[in-house]
Amino acid sequence: MPLLALDAVLGVASAAVVEGGRVLAVEADKAGAAQLAVLADRVLRAAGLSGRELEAVAASVGPGSFTGIRTALALAAGIGLAAGKPVIGVSTGEALAAILPAPSSRPLWVAIDSKRGRIFLERAGQVAVFDLTAMPLPSGPILLAGDAARSVAEELTRAGADAELAAVLTADARALGLAGEARLAGILSPRSALPLYVDPPAARRPTSLRPDPE
Repeated sequence: MPLLALDAVLGVASAAVVEGGRVLAVEADKAGAAQLAVLADRVLRAAGLSGRELEAVAASVGPGSFTGIRTALALAAGIGLAAGKPVIGVSTGEALAAILPAPSSRPLWVAIDSKRGRIFLERAGQVAVFDLTAMPLPSGPILLAGDAARSVAEELTRAGADAELAAVLTADARALGLAGEARLAGILSPRSALPLYVDPPAARRPTSLRPDPE
């Protein structure tokens, strides 16, 4: 059965419908997360499907843009609730791993620019944040992907690490959908549709507001 995938973690919004490893429809918009609902409607129409005909809805959980993560998860939850379908989460690293052209013996590190002067690093299923000049050194050769992969590779190579760039550095909803199918098939372990936040949100509650009532 088809799966709807929604992604907006790296600034560009995209939606796709995949089934059995095939991409039935895909749309992307550089305008970002605000266009995600429009894209979802377009790909469902292009595939000739309604929400009730889906097997599930997959959404990107990060690491990446706070707004993009929240938008994709909220939209996926709404579609899933209306259609009575499950919603599953897929990380940025899982999406990238799904579209790498060939298996590699090198562990995959995914480096995402936080847009706050630091790097989100996803490795071995865990996510942490580092300054570019304070990246952890790998214990052996690694494969790097993500929108900050080039700068991280340069920094790690300068420090003596064996860091190779992946053939594909960024993913979109097509990759997310393929990883989502692998999750549904039990190839990937279960993951809830919950955000992978590693930084607090930029918006802060004004200190002038009265405290919540007890």
